[in-house]
Amino acid sequence: MRREGLCARRARRFVRTTDSRHALALAPNVLEQRFEAPAPDRVWLADITYVPTEEGWLYVAIVMDLFSRKFVGWAMSAQIDGALTLSALRLALGARGAGSDLLHHSDRGVQYCASAYRQVLADQGIVVSMSRRANCYDNAPMESANGTLKVERVHDEHYATRQQAIDDLTAYFGYYNTERRHSALGYLTPAQFEQCWQQKQKAASRGVPSYPPSGASRSSQATHAPARG
Repeated sequence: MRREGLCARRARRFVRTTDSRHALALAPNVLEQRFEAPAPDRVWLADITYVPTEEGWLYVAIVMDLFSRKFVGWAMSAQIDGALTLSALRLALGARGAGSDLLHHSDRGVQYCASAYRQVLADQGIVVSMSRRANCYDNAPMESANGTLKVERVHDEHYATRQQAIDDLTAYFGYYNTERRHSALGYLTPAQFEQCWQQKQKAASRGVPSYPPSGASRSSQATHAPARG
């Protein structure tokens, strides 16, 4: 390996961020792995991840909109507690509000089952959904987003302080929402995807017909071959 200029990568340390060993009230899995949403702010996914620094772990709580994969709320702290997740939720509520029929899905961690967190959700009329015990697939899009964050920003970075990591991750969240293209969104950014949806809603409200018209025959549609890109 030395002759070929190769080096081994050490296995990364695993940090457990979900503590479901508690007596707090749980919620059923309402989402049931239906990872599609008809509009923004219908389904929010939430989770906690972690970032190593020379000062110790930095815990990152994120709230993501399932429709556009946009990070709508986040918070970072040296403590993995209820205040961390509550700060991320409040940022999301402040930026987006709680529309009708909003569902919030998370794991069964004590931070999401805490009475203060659940009270905010109840006050906003938000439906609560939780993954089954030790089943990361029930929150797969959020887990995938966390993995993308780690691969694209955290891995191979060296943060001397937690503040350095906070500044870098905050910049990444802005990039992720407005510049990073997603294959699941037709290679649009989350911001572009939401903007396109809003434009379609406005056009529909004005009665502007879409193309092809809903009554068009198959033969008339066939004369217009789809563009290939």
